[in-house]
Amino acid sequence: MGVDEEGTLNALRAHREVAVGLIATHRGLVFGAAGESMLAEFPGAAEAIHCAVEIQLEMDERNEAVPQDRRLQFRVGLNIGDAMVEGGNLRGDGVAIALRVRELAEPGGICVTRNVYVQARHNVAVTFESLGHHPIGDIADPVSIYRVLLGGTRRRPRIVRWLQSIRHHKA
Repeated sequence: MGVDEEGTLNALRAHREVAVGLIATHRGLVFGAAGESMLAEFPGAAEAIHCAVEIQLEMDERNEAVPQDRRLQFRVGLNIGDAMVEGGNLRGDGVAIALRVRELAEPGGICVTRNVYVQARHNVAVTFESLGHHPIGDIADPVSIYRVLLGGTRRRPRIVRWLQSIRHHKA
C-alpha cells in the first residue's frame, strides 16, 4: 500500500472478483468482504477445499508477472461449525474459529480444522499435514489444525474450470 496505494487497491479488487467468481462456481455464498477479508459459506467441506485450492492457484498464476514485493497473497482458513446470519453477515463460534485458523495459514496457504479434514480427506485430491493442536481465542479446547499442501495439487485446465462453472450455474 505504501508504494502504490491505487495500484494495490485495483489489484485487490481484481483478485477479489476472481475469488468471488470461484466461490460462486463452487456453490458458495459470500457473506462478508471487509478490507482484505472475505467470509463465505459452502454446502460441504470438499467443495470449500476445492474452491480454496483453486483460489490460491489462480492467485499464484496472477502473481507470476508481478514483482515479489508487490504480490498479493491470501490466507484461507476453513472450519465446519454453527453460524448465524446477522445483518447480512455470518457470526458465531464456527466463524470465529475459521478466522483464527486463517491466521495460522502462510501467505498463499490454506489451513483447516480437524472436522474439515475428516469430512473431506477422501473426497479431495490434496495432501494434508497435521500442525497439531492450537489454542483458538476463547474456545475452551485446543483445535487440531491441518495445512493443505498445494505443491502436489494439479491445476485443472481453464476449459475444464469453465465447463464446471457452467454445470454449477445450471444446478
